[in-house]
Amino acid sequence: MKHKILNFTVLIEQDEDGIYVASVSELEGCHTQARTLDELRERIKEAIQLYLEVKSDLINDVPLEFIGIQKVEVTV
Repeated sequence: MKHKILNFTVLIEQDEDGIYVASVSELEGCHTQARTLDELRERIKEAIQLYLEVKSDLINDVPLEFIGIQKVEVTV
């Protein structure tokens, strides 16, 4: 079986308890959390692989091209 290399954009945030949270913008509902960044990187790779195993039809879909992230300030 020939393997295909896919690249995904992972958003990493830190919650108020210091836990790191990662989500994959191209894969709705694909996210994980960990106490360290190293652990988070391993967990998100595993989460992506498991997600694609379940939704194998997505492997051939071309993900959106990542352009960038920008903070936007609003007054409420």
